[in-house]
Amino acid sequence: MTIRVLIADDQMMVREGFSVLLNAMPDIEVAGEAVNGREAVAKVRELAPDVVLMDIRMPELNGIEATREIVAADGAAKVLVLTTFDLDEYVYQALRAGASGFLLKDASARRLAEGVRVVASGEALLAPSVTRRLITEFAKLSEVPKLLPQAQEAYGDLTDRETEVLVLIAHGLSNAEIASRLVVAESTIKTHVSRILVKLGLRDRTQAAVFAYEARLVTPG
Repeated sequence: MTIRVLIADDQMMVREGFSVLLNAMPDIEVAGEAVNGREAVAKVRELAPDVVLMDIRMPELNGIEATREIVAADGAAKVLVLTTFDLDEYVYQALRAGASGFLLKDASARRLAEGVRVVASGEALLAPSVTRRLITEFAKLSEVPKLLPQAQEAYGDLTDRETEVLVLIAHGLSNAEIASRLVVAESTIKTHVSRILVKLGLRDRTQAAVFAYEARLVTPG
């Protein structure tokens, strides 16, 4: 099944470069391009892509606000944030807005294509090394919001094992890696993840990781 991608970036060379790389993949098709966040939101409504490659810093409407609008529209499109720096101060905000992960703009063609596939499949693109840096740089900041009362109540509904799985998700582990760590079947972990998302009212694993940061389940160090 072909994965349809929308590329949103205000730099023509970036859009053209990514288009060439992705269109060369047999299972990926670039459905369209957008030069700013406002156009990205409109193109998602028009083209219904599976994945949006979203630059953060764009005119008219930045990538964070565009991501928030796309996610709020409750469509099928997953947002994969593009950034020049792996410690970009806006990355955390983008994840909170509903992005399913992020990639550096200098990623290889193989890494770019694999990132699109991972996000399209519903997984979070949060490599363990990247997640550790996110935790270190953002979870300790005063700007990281505390859980709202309703979120605290939902958190209290998690079982001990579900809380354990949530922490491992926040550390960037895949279902298979969590299953290996806890010595259970991968299908069991998939069930736990599904229940966690339902109980917490979250869209995907990335949102679960952000929740874990804000619940202070994961701390620097």
